[in-house]
Order: sequence, then structure tokens, then C-alpha cells
Amino acid sequence: MGTNINDFSMDFFSLKGKKAIVTGGNSGLGQAFALALAKAGADIFVFAHIDDDGTTKKLIEDCGVKYTFMQGDITETGMCEKVADECVKTYGQVDILVNCAGICICKDVLDFGREEWDPMIAINLTAAFELSRAVAKYMIPQRSGRIINICSLFSFLGGLGSPAYAAMKAGLMGLTKAYADELGKYGITVNGIAPGYFQTSMTTGTGSANDEKYIKIKEHVPADRWGERQDLMGAMVFLASRAADYVNGTLLVVDGGYLVR
Repeated sequence: MGTNINDFSMDFFSLKGKKAIVTGGNSGLGQAFALALAKAGADIFVFAHIDDDGTTKKLIEDCGVKYTFMQGDITETGMCEKVADECVKTYGQVDILVNCAGICICKDVLDFGREEWDPMIAINLTAAFELSRAVAKYMIPQRSGRIINICSLFSFLGGLGSPAYAAMKAGLMGLTKAYADELGKYGITVNGIAPGYFQTSMTTGTGSANDEKYIKIKEHVPADRWGERQDLMGAMVFLASRAADYVNGTLLVVDGGYLVR
């Protein structure tokens, strides 16, 4: 209490001097999240399974900030600790974690077994849990930090064609709320972004304007279009910034209104 509303300024959205880890940050939605944070002033540490071809490095460094890339298997024992430690070794601290790495396997229910289930849970949910825990050991002593989990509409809905995806995204929503409750007293906020339908490599096959499923989804969206990666970038900057100091344990849905129809 006692703050003056006139103290608020656009500087509240600045991330200058912050250090951010973005998993899966060199492609798809992750690349857009990494670039959004860079444009707001943060130095970026990207961890991904697929090597960076230089595109993301150029995008980030053109913003006048630093870029570091680390390649590996996020499900490997001890890897999440290595990622957190390497970021701190490189930049001296970690202020923001974006858990974006993920895969989606789709099969009919009787064909969807442990072979499909296990890797999805390991990459999309368990790794987010382990990496959040790994960065918390640095964020707690500094009494500040942002953890942002990339959830989904399927945090709220069923998962036709991929029960693991729905279970994992619902689990990620639960993890977001649990960690928000645990870490809030240390000045750390934990929130999620739930994107709707966006055209990425994960939605290949439904990303054509002439595709029947694409059209059906589009007709369900009040905005009358699929999302573009740019539509998510403002949400990321907001949740990572000082402007969101009192936002904790929430899922910010960015879906063009899909869930309301």
C-alpha cells in the first residue's frame, strides 16, 4: 500500500537486465516467446532438442541483447539442473523460465499406448516440473522470478486423438497453480499461457485454408481466424514483467474466443 498510481509507466513492461530460459525456444511458438522477451530487453538462454540453424540467434541478437543456445534431451537425468546451472554460469542469474518444449502424438484411442504416452508426459510435463524446481533454487534466494508454463485449451478440454496431450496440459495447469501457491511468498509468480489454435509444425495437416478441419476450427473462433505467433507475444511480455507482479497462479487464454463459443 502507499504507492501512487501515477508511478505506473510503460517501464513496468521492460525486461531490461533480466535473464530468461526458454525451452523449445528456437522454433514454433517458443521462438516467438523468446523473441518477445528479447524485444523487451531480456538476455535469452534457449534450450532445445533440435540444433539452432542461426535464425533464432540473429533474431535475438538484432534486439541488442545476448543469446545463448544449449542443445540436449530435456528428459535426460539431471539435464534440467544442468540447464539452470548453465544459465546462471553464463549470465549470473535466472529471472524468467518459459516451459515451452513439447511434442504431440495423435492416434486413435486403442492405438495410443505407453509408447506414445510416456515420451509426451516426460517432455511436456515432467521436464517442466524438474526445470521449475531447478530454477527455484536460484529464484528463492533472490526473492524474485517468473515461471511461465505454456499450457493449452486442452488444459480445459478433452483430448480427442491424444489423451496424453490433454492429461499433460491439465497437469501443467495444476502444476502452475501448485507452484504459484508454494513460491508466491518468495516474490516468484507462476502463471500459464493457454494458446488456442495456431499454425505451427505441431498442427501440420490442419494448417491449410482448404483443409476441412482447419475450416471447422476457424468457424468455432469468434475472431474468425487461427492465431498467429505474434498474437502471443504481448501476453508473454506482460506475465514476465513488473506489470504482472500481482498476477499469480492464473492461465491467460489466448484463443480468439474459442472457449466462449
